[in-house]
Amino acid sequence: MQSATDAADAAALLAAVPAGRRVALVDPRFVGHVHALRLGLTDPRFPAATVPGALTAQPEARGALLRALHRTAAAVGAGAPVVEPEADPAPEDRTVPGRIAVALEAEGTPVQRPALGSLVAAVPTDPEQQAAAEAGLASVDDEAVRLRNAVKAHDGFFTTYCISPYSRYIARWCARRDLTPNQVTTASLITALIAAGAAATGTRGGYVAAGILLLVSFVLDCTDGQLARYSLRYSTMGAWLDATFDRAKEYAYYAGLAIGAVRGGDDVWVLALGAMVLQACRHVVDFSFNEANHDAVANTSPTAALSDKLDNVGWTVWVRRMIVLPIGERWAMIAVLTALTTPRIVFYALLVGCSLAACYTTAGRLLRSLTRRASRTDRAARALADLADSGTLAQAVAAVAPGLRGAFTAPAVALVGTLVMVGGALFLPYGSPLTVAAAVVYVLLSGLAVARPLKGALDWLVPPFFRAAEYVTILVLAARSDAPHAVPAAFGLISAVAYHHYDTVYRIRGGTGAPPQWLVRTIGGHEGRTTLVAVLAAVLTHTSDFTTALTALAVAVALVVLVESIRFWVSSSAPAVHDEGELA
Repeated sequence: MQSATDAADAAALLAAVPAGRRVALVDPRFVGHVHALRLGLTDPRFPAATVPGALTAQPEARGALLRALHRTAAAVGAGAPVVEPEADPAPEDRTVPGRIAVALEAEGTPVQRPALGSLVAAVPTDPEQQAAAEAGLASVDDEAVRLRNAVKAHDGFFTTYCISPYSRYIARWCARRDLTPNQVTTASLITALIAAGAAATGTRGGYVAAGILLLVSFVLDCTDGQLARYSLRYSTMGAWLDATFDRAKEYAYYAGLAIGAVRGGDDVWVLALGAMVLQACRHVVDFSFNEANHDAVANTSPTAALSDKLDNVGWTVWVRRMIVLPIGERWAMIAVLTALTTPRIVFYALLVGCSLAACYTTAGRLLRSLTRRASRTDRAARALADLADSGTLAQAVAAVAPGLRGAFTAPAVALVGTLVMVGGALFLPYGSPLTVAAAVVYVLLSGLAVARPLKGALDWLVPPFFRAAEYVTILVLAARSDAPHAVPAAFGLISAVAYHHYDTVYRIRGGTGAPPQWLVRTIGGHEGRTTLVAVLAAVLTHTSDFTTALTALAVAVALVVLVESIRFWVSSSAPAVHDEGELA
């Protein structure tokens, strides 16, 4: 830390700092809590941030900061005001760092102003202000506020009341031993994998151990986010690991339960795959709806207004959060039922609970969309097109048929295609060439659905319809096959494809765009993979070769997707983010 006597001196000192480092300006008269300075000066997610009397800039904002400092120095030398913007968004901060923050915003550099709540951050200019600041400093427990803020503001009932009251102290313990959120995330994954292994034993002792370990894994899963908020150690890699490991843990545990059940003489692989498919489709409904309305212009939905009113009534908030069966409630249910009952009952409960939750959330989203007067942006349409995951076949149809959709809306066309494909897999004789014909119809309708920008009120339904068509078709064809181990092979294939779809979501959320088109084309797009599985089922009817083909396809998709995904996230230049995690 170095001291400067004036703006010109500060500019010279900052210019001497290596270009790749963060810099900060703090008024020497600053009085405040240490955590207030942490919030303003150490959060890696923003190019620039400020609290009263202090300002920080990441390397990407260093140039703008130096320009603002030079202008400040010139203005002071000329006897002019330091900064005179047309509209000062922070008039309470008249210090040099505060004025420079306004100058940065006037130039177009966004400046984060974290909410301090009861924390004190001030630059007193007289004894009265000094006394007030010191009194505020003494009256607030800095560490208590830091611990409280480590907990996510909006979470499920089970997490809020059964996990967070003590997991925040585990987070502090980790921070004091310099453990990183990524290390805790990895520990959560390893614990869940051990739980899956215990469940795979098929013994009562194994099931009890699996349930306990799954709850421990969830505690660690909460702890990693709380550690990130407590220590302000956010990262692009951390957000990706936290999100993808949640899926890996849940799917691995399903597989462990299914293996354990088979060892006990009860084949529940179809139920396990059904639970995974249902959960993945629930998520894509959430993702698509959120992306479609991420930057929608206007929000006049009376349904949304009613929801906001209900959020002001305490008990309804918790009931509504529990209805959607968020991850805390879901994992608690799985853990308890694993320890006390059988894998079949676990999956029945999951299927029933997730089905009810899906109906509730989807109905609410439909009502909001139908009653909302909003214009979707090009960005939203692009995000939905990326989430659709259309491959070469659908894109070729879309290129030659933009005018053929006529009066039919995109979700209507996608729904018809989904019904044709899933209906063919379900009701046509297994191995019939007509199933392949249904797949051809599905390809045509899939291309037709995305032939125009997805800007309609219900166009966010297109990606969920495509996910349901692909996942359910693979499940049904594997289940109807007499090939040994076809359903476990299908479980592996859908896991690999689902990873690709989740990865697409997290890239869009991080502002880096969807995976490259060459990747989507290489793994076939949703319509290409669905058609290929239909062809394999027709050609390799009732033979073990079908299982082999599904396994080979799963390995190929997993290798391509994982290699490209890991390469991207390890080398990503995306800004540091912290995914607050799923509620549903």
